Amino acid sequence: MSTEQLASISRAAFIVALLGYLAGMLAYFHFMAFRREGVWRVASGLAWVGLAAHVASVVARGFAARRVPWGNMYEFSSLIALLVVAGYLVIVEVRHRVRTLGGFALGFAALTMAVAVMFLYTGPAPLVPALDSYWLKIHVVAAILGTALFALGGVFSILYLVQDRRERRWAASQGDAATPAPIMGGAIDADDPPAYAGAADEPVAPRARRRGVLPSSEVLDRLAYRTIAFAFPVWTFAVIAGAIWAEQAWGRYWGWDPKEVWAFITWVAFAGYLHARATAGWRGRRAAWLAVAGFGTMLVSYYVVNLWLVGLHSYAGV
Repeated sequence: MSTEQLASISRAAFIVALLGYLAGMLAYFHFMAFRREGVWRVASGLAWVGLAAHVASVVARGFAARRVPWGNMYEFSSLIALLVVAGYLVIVEVRHRVRTLGGFALGFAALTMAVAVMFLYTGPAPLVPALDSYWLKIHVVAAILGTALFALGGVFSILYLVQDRRERRWAASQGDAATPAPIMGGAIDADDPPAYAGAADEPVAPRARRRGVLPSSEVLDRLAYRTIAFAFPVWTFAVIAGAIWAEQAWGRYWGWDPKEVWAFITWVAFAGYLHARATAGWRGRRAAWLAVAGFGTMLVSYYVVNLWLVGLHSYAGV
Protein backbone atom coordinates (compact mmCIF):
# COMPACT_ATOMS: atom_id res chain seq x y z
CA MET A 1 0.00 0.00 0.00
CA SER A 2 1.07 3.57 -0.59
CA THR A 3 1.73 6.09 2.16
CA GLU A 4 -1.48 7.93 1.26
CA GLN A 5 -3.59 4.76 1.49
CA LEU A 6 -2.11 3.82 4.86
CA ALA A 7 -2.63 7.35 6.13
CA SER A 8 -6.27 7.21 5.01
CA ILE A 9 -6.76 3.88 6.79
CA SER A 10 -5.22 5.35 9.93
CA ARG A 11 -7.53 8.38 9.86
CA ALA A 12 -10.62 6.26 9.18
CA ALA A 13 -9.78 3.87 12.02
CA PHE A 14 -9.12 6.87 14.28
CA ILE A 15 -12.60 8.25 13.58
CA VAL A 16 -14.15 4.80 14.16
CA ALA A 17 -12.34 4.60 17.49
CA LEU A 18 -13.46 8.10 18.48
CA LEU A 19 -17.09 7.37 17.61
CA GLY A 20 -16.89 4.04 19.44
CA TYR A 21 -15.56 5.76 22.55
CA LEU A 22 -18.27 8.42 22.41
CA ALA A 23 -21.03 5.82 22.01
CA GLY A 24 -19.47 3.70 24.75
CA MET A 25 -19.27 6.74 27.03
CA LEU A 26 -23.00 7.38 26.67
CA ALA A 27 -23.79 3.71 27.27
CA TYR A 28 -21.59 3.64 30.39
CA PHE A 29 -23.36 6.70 31.79
CA HIS A 30 -26.71 5.04 31.09
CA PHE A 31 -25.50 1.95 32.96
CA MET A 32 -24.29 4.09 35.87
CA ALA A 33 -27.74 5.64 36.15
CA PHE A 34 -29.91 2.54 35.74
CA ARG A 35 -27.58 -0.47 36.32
CA ARG A 36 -28.90 -2.59 33.48
CA GLU A 37 -26.57 -5.47 32.74
CA GLY A 38 -27.31 -5.48 29.02
CA VAL A 39 -26.38 -1.81 28.73
CA TRP A 40 -23.04 -2.45 30.44
CA ARG A 41 -22.30 -5.28 27.98
CA VAL A 42 -23.01 -2.93 25.08
CA ALA A 43 -20.85 -0.19 26.63
CA SER A 44 -17.95 -2.53 27.30
CA GLY A 45 -18.26 -4.01 23.80
CA LEU A 46 -18.15 -0.55 22.24
CA ALA A 47 -15.06 0.28 24.29
CA TRP A 48 -13.28 -2.87 23.14
CA VAL A 49 -14.28 -2.30 19.51
CA GLY A 50 -13.07 1.30 19.74
CA LEU A 51 -9.81 0.09 21.26
CA ALA A 52 -9.28 -2.41 18.44
CA ALA A 53 -9.91 0.31 15.84
CA HIS A 54 -7.56 2.60 17.72
CA VAL A 55 -4.78 0.00 17.66
CA ALA A 56 -5.34 -0.40 13.91
CA SER A 57 -5.08 3.39 13.49
CA VAL A 58 -1.77 3.56 15.36
CA VAL A 59 -0.30 0.59 13.48
CA ALA A 60 -1.35 2.00 10.08
CA ARG A 61 0.10 5.38 11.06
CA GLY A 62 3.42 3.72 11.85
CA PHE A 63 3.52 1.95 8.50
CA ALA A 64 2.56 5.16 6.70
CA ALA A 65 5.34 7.13 8.38
CA ARG A 66 7.81 4.19 8.24
CA ARG A 67 8.79 4.73 11.86
CA VAL A 68 7.42 4.33 15.36
CA PRO A 69 4.06 6.15 15.55
CA TRP A 70 4.80 8.57 18.39
CA GLY A 71 6.91 11.29 16.81
CA ASN A 72 4.66 14.35 17.24
CA MET A 73 1.86 15.62 19.46
CA TYR A 74 -0.94 14.16 17.35
CA GLU A 75 0.56 10.68 17.58
CA PHE A 76 1.47 11.14 21.25
CA SER A 77 -2.09 12.23 22.06
CA SER A 78 -3.54 9.27 20.18
CA LEU A 79 -1.41 6.84 22.16
CA ILE A 80 -2.27 8.50 25.46
CA ALA A 81 -5.98 8.08 24.70
CA LEU A 82 -5.43 4.47 23.63
CA LEU A 83 -3.59 3.62 26.85
CA VAL A 84 -6.17 5.40 29.02
CA VAL A 85 -8.90 3.19 27.55
CA ALA A 86 -6.76 0.04 27.72
CA GLY A 87 -5.74 0.87 31.29
CA TYR A 88 -9.36 1.39 32.32
CA LEU A 89 -10.55 -1.84 30.71
CA VAL A 90 -7.72 -3.99 32.09
CA ILE A 91 -7.03 -2.42 35.48
CA VAL A 92 -10.43 -1.13 36.52
CA GLU A 93 -13.02 -3.26 34.75
CA VAL A 94 -11.25 -6.62 34.47
CA ARG A 95 -8.91 -6.52 37.46
CA HIS A 96 -11.01 -4.64 40.03
CA ARG A 97 -14.45 -5.32 38.52
CA VAL A 98 -15.61 -1.71 38.79
CA ARG A 99 -18.08 -0.98 36.00
CA THR A 100 -19.34 2.53 36.67
CA LEU A 101 -16.28 4.58 35.71
CA GLY A 102 -16.10 3.75 32.02
CA GLY A 103 -17.93 6.88 30.92
CA PHE A 104 -15.32 9.11 32.52
CA ALA A 105 -12.33 7.16 31.14
CA LEU A 106 -13.79 7.07 27.63
CA GLY A 107 -14.80 10.72 27.91
CA PHE A 108 -11.23 11.74 28.72
CA ALA A 109 -9.91 9.63 25.84
CA ALA A 110 -12.46 11.05 23.40
CA LEU A 111 -11.66 14.63 24.45
CA THR A 112 -7.93 14.01 24.01
CA MET A 113 -8.52 12.53 20.56
CA ALA A 114 -10.85 15.36 19.51
CA VAL A 115 -8.23 17.97 20.47
CA ALA A 116 -5.59 15.95 18.61
CA VAL A 117 -7.52 15.60 15.36
CA MET A 118 -8.84 19.19 15.34
CA PHE A 119 -5.76 21.11 16.46
CA LEU A 120 -2.69 18.86 16.40
CA TYR A 121 -3.05 16.73 13.28
CA THR A 122 -0.12 16.48 10.87
CA GLY A 123 0.36 13.97 8.10
CA PRO A 124 2.83 11.10 8.44
CA ALA A 125 6.39 12.31 7.90
CA PRO A 126 9.95 11.41 8.86
CA LEU A 127 11.16 12.28 12.33
CA VAL A 128 12.74 15.63 12.99
CA PRO A 129 16.50 15.18 13.60
CA ALA A 130 16.18 15.83 17.35
CA LEU A 131 13.95 12.76 17.70
CA ASP A 132 15.77 10.41 15.36
CA SER A 133 17.27 8.20 18.07
CA TYR A 134 16.68 4.79 19.59
CA TRP A 135 15.88 6.65 22.83
CA LEU A 136 12.57 7.61 21.20
CA LYS A 137 11.54 3.98 21.67
CA ILE A 138 12.51 4.06 25.36
CA HIS A 139 12.03 7.52 26.84
CA VAL A 140 8.89 8.51 24.93
CA VAL A 141 7.14 5.16 25.44
CA ALA A 142 7.66 5.46 29.20
CA ALA A 143 6.44 9.07 29.11
CA ILE A 144 3.28 8.08 27.21
CA LEU A 145 2.49 5.22 29.60
CA GLY A 146 3.17 7.36 32.66
CA THR A 147 1.02 10.18 31.30
CA ALA A 148 -1.91 7.84 30.57
CA LEU A 149 -1.79 6.27 34.04
CA PHE A 150 -1.41 9.63 35.80
CA ALA A 151 -4.41 10.83 33.80
CA LEU A 152 -6.48 7.89 35.03
CA GLY A 153 -5.35 8.53 38.59
CA GLY A 154 -6.21 12.20 38.24
CA VAL A 155 -9.70 11.41 36.93
CA PHE A 156 -10.30 8.98 39.81
CA SER A 157 -9.10 11.60 42.32
CA ILE A 158 -11.50 14.22 40.92
CA LEU A 159 -14.36 11.73 41.12
CA TYR A 160 -13.31 10.87 44.67
CA LEU A 161 -13.63 14.53 45.69
CA VAL A 162 -17.10 14.69 44.14
CA GLN A 163 -18.27 11.50 45.84
CA ASP A 164 -16.66 12.34 49.18
CA ARG A 165 -18.46 15.69 49.25
CA ARG A 166 -21.72 13.97 48.47
CA GLU A 167 -21.25 11.41 51.23
CA ARG A 168 -20.29 14.06 53.78
CA ARG A 169 -23.34 16.14 52.95
CA TRP A 170 -25.61 13.15 53.51
CA ALA A 171 -23.88 12.23 56.77
CA ALA A 172 -24.19 15.81 58.00
CA SER A 173 -27.89 15.82 57.20
CA GLN A 174 -28.34 12.73 59.38
CA GLY A 175 -26.39 14.09 62.34
CA ASP A 176 -23.13 12.94 63.89
CA ALA A 177 -24.67 9.64 64.98
CA ALA A 178 -25.38 8.57 61.43
CA THR A 179 -23.49 5.37 60.67
CA PRO A 180 -23.37 3.85 57.21
CA ALA A 181 -24.80 0.36 57.04
CA PRO A 182 -24.01 -2.27 54.44
CA ILE A 183 -26.45 -2.85 51.65
CA MET A 184 -28.99 -5.54 52.45
CA GLY A 185 -28.70 -8.89 50.82
CA GLY A 186 -24.97 -9.59 50.57
CA ALA A 187 -21.44 -8.24 50.53
CA ILE A 188 -20.69 -4.91 48.98
CA ASP A 189 -18.77 -5.25 45.74
CA ALA A 190 -16.60 -2.58 44.16
CA ASP A 191 -19.52 -0.81 42.49
CA ASP A 192 -21.75 -0.77 45.55
CA PRO A 193 -21.80 2.63 47.27
CA PRO A 194 -22.06 2.91 51.05
CA ALA A 195 -25.52 3.30 52.51
CA TYR A 196 -25.32 7.09 52.42
CA ALA A 197 -24.48 7.44 48.72
CA GLY A 198 -27.96 8.23 47.52
CA ALA A 199 -29.41 11.70 47.16
CA ALA A 200 -27.39 14.42 48.80
CA ASP A 201 -30.11 15.35 51.30
CA GLU A 202 -31.97 12.16 52.10
CA PRO A 203 -31.39 8.44 52.64
CA VAL A 204 -32.54 5.98 50.04
CA ALA A 205 -33.87 2.47 49.99
CA PRO A 206 -31.36 -0.37 49.49
CA ARG A 207 -32.42 -0.97 45.88
CA ALA A 208 -32.16 2.74 45.02
CA ARG A 209 -28.66 2.94 46.44
CA ARG A 210 -27.46 1.08 43.38
CA ARG A 211 -28.87 3.66 40.96
CA GLY A 212 -27.29 6.79 39.62
CA VAL A 213 -24.24 6.82 41.88
CA LEU A 214 -20.48 6.54 41.65
CA PRO A 215 -18.57 3.84 43.50
CA SER A 216 -17.93 4.67 47.14
CA SER A 217 -15.26 7.22 47.99
CA GLU A 218 -13.17 4.41 49.50
CA VAL A 219 -13.15 2.52 46.20
CA LEU A 220 -12.25 5.65 44.23
CA ASP A 221 -9.48 6.55 46.67
CA ARG A 222 -8.02 3.05 46.41
CA LEU A 223 -8.17 3.03 42.60
CA ALA A 224 -6.50 6.44 42.39
CA TYR A 225 -3.72 5.40 44.75
CA ARG A 226 -2.97 2.11 43.04
CA THR A 227 -2.97 3.67 39.57
CA ILE A 228 -0.66 6.52 40.60
CA ALA A 229 1.61 4.17 42.53
CA PHE A 230 2.04 2.09 39.37
CA ALA A 231 2.54 5.17 37.17
CA PHE A 232 5.16 6.83 39.38
CA PRO A 233 8.12 4.48 38.72
CA VAL A 234 7.26 4.55 35.00
CA TRP A 235 7.41 8.35 35.02
CA THR A 236 10.62 8.25 37.07
CA PHE A 237 12.20 6.01 34.46
CA ALA A 238 11.01 8.37 31.70
CA VAL A 239 12.69 11.35 33.42
CA ILE A 240 15.94 9.43 33.90
CA ALA A 241 15.91 8.12 30.33
CA GLY A 242 15.24 11.64 29.09
CA ALA A 243 18.27 12.93 31.00
CA ILE A 244 20.48 10.25 29.45
CA TRP A 245 19.14 11.10 25.98
CA ALA A 246 19.75 14.81 26.66
CA GLU A 247 23.39 14.09 27.53
CA GLN A 248 23.86 12.23 24.26
CA ALA A 249 22.03 14.86 22.17
CA TRP A 250 23.06 18.11 23.86
CA GLY A 251 26.05 17.22 26.03
CA ARG A 252 24.35 17.70 29.41
CA TYR A 253 21.96 15.68 31.55
CA TRP A 254 19.92 18.62 32.79
CA GLY A 255 19.58 22.15 31.50
CA TRP A 256 16.37 23.54 33.03
CA ASP A 257 14.59 23.50 29.69
CA PRO A 258 10.84 24.22 30.22
CA LYS A 259 9.94 20.61 29.39
CA GLU A 260 12.51 19.28 31.84
CA VAL A 261 11.33 21.66 34.55
CA TRP A 262 7.67 20.75 34.23
CA ALA A 263 8.38 17.02 33.97
CA PHE A 264 10.29 17.38 37.24
CA ILE A 265 7.47 19.41 38.84
CA THR A 266 5.04 16.63 37.89
CA TRP A 267 7.41 14.09 39.44
CA VAL A 268 7.64 16.13 42.66
CA ALA A 269 3.86 16.52 42.88
CA PHE A 270 3.16 12.80 42.62
CA ALA A 271 6.16 11.95 44.81
CA GLY A 272 4.63 14.23 47.43
CA TYR A 273 1.29 12.45 47.04
CA LEU A 274 2.83 9.00 47.58
CA HIS A 275 5.09 10.21 50.40
CA ALA A 276 2.20 11.87 52.23
CA ARG A 277 0.14 8.70 52.07
CA ALA A 278 3.02 6.47 53.15
CA THR A 279 4.50 8.55 56.00
CA ALA A 280 2.00 11.18 57.10
CA GLY A 281 -0.99 8.90 56.85
CA TRP A 282 -2.83 11.22 54.48
CA ARG A 283 -5.98 9.73 53.12
CA GLY A 284 -9.02 11.15 51.47
CA ARG A 285 -9.38 14.77 50.47
CA ARG A 286 -5.89 16.07 51.23
CA ALA A 287 -4.25 13.28 49.26
CA ALA A 288 -6.79 13.66 46.44
CA TRP A 289 -6.03 17.36 46.09
CA LEU A 290 -2.31 16.55 45.79
CA ALA A 291 -3.13 14.07 43.02
CA VAL A 292 -5.29 16.64 41.23
CA ALA A 293 -2.43 19.16 41.48
CA GLY A 294 -0.08 16.59 39.95
CA PHE A 295 -2.60 15.95 37.18
CA GLY A 296 -2.70 19.69 36.48
CA THR A 297 1.09 19.97 36.26
CA MET A 298 1.10 17.04 33.84
CA LEU A 299 -1.38 18.83 31.56
CA VAL A 300 0.77 21.98 31.69
CA SER A 301 3.84 19.91 30.82
CA TYR A 302 2.10 18.40 27.83
CA TYR A 303 -0.02 21.16 26.31
CA VAL A 304 1.33 24.49 27.54
CA VAL A 305 5.03 23.65 27.34
CA ASN A 306 4.81 21.89 23.98
CA LEU A 307 2.62 24.49 22.29
CA TRP A 308 3.47 27.86 23.81
CA LEU A 309 6.86 27.76 25.54
CA VAL A 310 10.05 27.83 23.51
CA GLY A 311 12.80 25.39 24.37
CA LEU A 312 14.90 22.51 23.13
CA HIS A 313 11.78 20.32 23.19
CA SER A 314 9.85 22.59 20.79
CA TYR A 315 9.16 20.04 18.08
CA ALA A 316 5.48 19.40 18.58
CA GLY A 317 4.89 19.04 14.86
CA VAL A 318 1.94 21.44 14.80
